[in-house]
This record gives sequence, structure tokens and C-alpha cells, in this order.
Amino acid sequence: MVDKKSGIARYDNVDEQYLDRRKLRKSAGWILLWALGVGAVISGDFGGWNFGLAQGGFGGLALATLLMAVMYVCMVFTIAELSAALPHAGGFFSFTRNAFGPTGGFICGLTDAIEYVITPAVIVTFIAGYMEVLIPVVPPYVWWVLFYAVFVGINLSGAELTLKVGLVVTLVAMSVLVIFFVGALAFQKFDPQLLTNIEPDAGASRWLPHGWSGVFAALPFAIWFFLAIEQLPLAAEEAHDVVNDMPKALLWGIATLLVLSLFTLVLNSGVGGGAAAIAVSEAPLADGFQAVLGVGAASKLLTLVAMTGLIASFHTIIYAYGRVLFALSRSGYIPRWISLTGRRHTPYAALLLGAVVGLACAIAIQAAGEKVPVGATLLNMAVFGAVLSYMMVMLSYIKLRISRPELARPYRSPLGIPGAAVGALLSLLAMAATFMDDTFRPAIYCVVVFVVLGMIYFLAYSRHHLVAQAPEEEDALIADAENELAHK
Repeated sequence: MVDKKSGIARYDNVDEQYLDRRKLRKSAGWILLWALGVGAVISGDFGGWNFGLAQGGFGGLALATLLMAVMYVCMVFTIAELSAALPHAGGFFSFTRNAFGPTGGFICGLTDAIEYVITPAVIVTFIAGYMEVLIPVVPPYVWWVLFYAVFVGINLSGAELTLKVGLVVTLVAMSVLVIFFVGALAFQKFDPQLLTNIEPDAGASRWLPHGWSGVFAALPFAIWFFLAIEQLPLAAEEAHDVVNDMPKALLWGIATLLVLSLFTLVLNSGVGGGAAAIAVSEAPLADGFQAVLGVGAASKLLTLVAMTGLIASFHTIIYAYGRVLFALSRSGYIPRWISLTGRRHTPYAALLLGAVVGLACAIAIQAAGEKVPVGATLLNMAVFGAVLSYMMVMLSYIKLRISRPELARPYRSPLGIPGAAVGALLSLLAMAATFMDDTFRPAIYCVVVFVVLGMIYFLAYSRHHLVAQAPEEEDALIADAENELAHK
């Protein structure tokens, strides 16, 4: 029965059984949350970032990484405050719903879903790249299907197992990176001159071989060092003490990633064939280990172990797309069956749906032919969805600081509104950069078309059938009612 309205939205009342069939279980302290955040991102140190070397050279990618590091620091402080104030499984969707109403919440939630569904598809192509080094006779799509099957299966087994597996593979992945860092320096394989061995364009320098435009073009790939740390608020309803643990996990997480990105960028670009070779590598850390240890049993073993970084992110971002699809569905923005949870309290329908869509994207782009690099194309699609949601959430922070000063904020960002404004401007810059390369532009247009189709669905149907008792909606509706009374 429809009995509530908010702007253009109309709400259905649901009974307790509806929410009981869509219930998550508290399973995480701050260390497991930290591992969830770092694990989601750490694959960026194993592959993806290196395509930025081809776009901007080492200097261009280094400057792009610095700019994106500033953006992510601003965003992490912003969402640390918001996640403690609005601790719902919707994450960004919840924040923007409270700030800009159902339409703003849906747009941000949809772009969030694009990021988290596409990102595992990116990562699985890199996993296949590493496996091809070890077992070249197996076609890539076999690895794609196999790894999706295994890690969706783990996620279906329950949040506690998912988070503990995430902690283990994240710690192993970090250890592999440290072994590489120490080996490159200890065996004196790192050569600073290799950082600038990309041939410059006419009139350009070796530091910026493609000029200042290369810095701009490298932004989407610099983001890969940090992309998905923002998924942590999606675990709000599964955290034991979200008010204290979520900000702590976010801040320690971004600090860890900043250190790892610095060493990866410098040391992996400066071994073996240098930046020129690493720029086109499907498995840059594997090539790095071969440069440090030679082609033998030790480098092959470490290449195999190095996949834990990709697996950590693949595994934890599957968790993320499951939660954002769950939250959008529970609130009625997308079909409600997607948010059903089983006896293990995991959103099984959302997890399976995201896997099917991610695999379909990877297969479709692979079918387009060799001229379309699968990993880099999917990466740009994921980044476009991500930076659009970043801009919206930082604008939401500014809006809520102004419109809802009474909102309880157990943690407050030290950067405040200025930090969110800087982050929003940098995210706008990064979004523009995703259109820089003609090769990837059609894929970005596909994302835009998907968002438009999503909006048609929202305006034609789901806005008339939102769920008043969903946590994200209930909080926003109470605030809307209080504001309405205050203005009478």
C-alpha cells in the first residue's frame, strides 16, 4: 500500500517479514574492516596502474598519482564523518539520498554499482594475465569463469568467512609487495634511469614524454592505486562498532595505500625493461620479479603468490557489489528480489547477478577484437562510474553540513567543507580525463547509456514503489518530516 510521498517519490509500507528476509549479520571489527578496504584496492599495485606510464610517462603518472592521492585523502576524511553519522549498508547511496533526495541517491547508487560490478571484471582479466604467464595454454575466459565461481562461492558462505579470507589474502599480498620492494633494492636491480626510458614526443622531455596532456591522460590509471577504499561504508551494518571502527579503518587504510603506491610506482617502473616495458605489461609485478630474480622457479613461485593481491581485491569487491545492489534493492530502487538474503545472511541474488554482468562485460569487450585492450577498457569504465559517485558524495557532505547541522557526527573531518570541495573538483577533473583516449571513449558512452536507462526505469516505475522502512529511506524520511515541520 502506498501512503507516503517525498518529492517525486512515493513509498510502500512493508511488514517485518520483508526486512527479515533482507537482514545482514554483524561480523567485523576495525582490523577486518581495514583489511576489507586495503584488500579491495591492493590489486592496483599488481596491475592497471602501469597503463598510465604509456599515457604520461613516469613523470606524468607520478604527478597524476599525487593529484589523485589528494583527492582520495579528502574523500576518506569526508566519508569517515558520513559513515559514522549515517551507518547504513547503502554507503554512498545513503549519503546522497539524505542530501539530494531519492533521485540523487539513485544516480549515485547506480554509478557506485557500475564501479563495483565492473571492477572485479577488470581484476579478473589481470588474474588471467598472470595465469597465462604460468599456464599459457589455457584461454583467458576459462580463468575468468573459474575465479568468479570460487570467490562468489566464498562470499555466499557468509560475511564472517568473507572478511577473514580477505584479511589473510590482504596480508599475504602486502608481504609479496614488500618482498619485491626489498629485493629490487637489495639486489641492486633498481635503476633510476629506467624510469624515463619512454621515448618523448617532439619537443617533450623524458620526464614528461607526452607533455602536460600526459598528466591528464594518466589520471584514470593513477586512481587504480586507491580505487575502492570507499567501499568500506558498505560494511556499516556488518560492523560491530561502526561509529568508532569505520573512521579508524578508513584512515589507516588510506595511509597504508599511500605508502604502497609510492614504492610500487617507483620501484616497479625502474627494473627490467623500465617504464617502457612495464607500460605495456599485463602482469607488471610478475615482470618485476623476473627482473629481480631471473626467470626460474623462484620468480614463478612469487608470480603465483603475487596473484594474492589481485585475488584480495577481486574477493573484497565482490563483497562490495553485493552490498550496494542489496541496499538499492532493499529500498526499492531496483527490483526487490535482488536484496533477498539466505540463511547465512548474504545477499545471494545480488552476488550472482553482479558476477553474470561482470563476466558479460569482459566477454563482450574481448569479442570486440585485439584492438580493444580488455583490462584498460574496463578500468576506464569503472573509473568513470567511481569518480562520478565521488563528486556526488563530496557535494552531499557539503550539503548535509549546511542543511543538517544538527545531525549527530561522532567523527568530524578535520578538512571540513574545504576538503570536500577540493576533492569534488579533483574528481571532476578525473572524470573528464576518462574521455581523453579515443580507444576507451565508446565504453564510457556505454556507461552513460546505462545510467540513462537506469533513470528511465527509476522515473517510470521504481520511484512509485520505494520502501519506507528501508534504513536509508527511514532516516531520510524522518529528516524530511522534521524539516517540513520546522518550515511551517
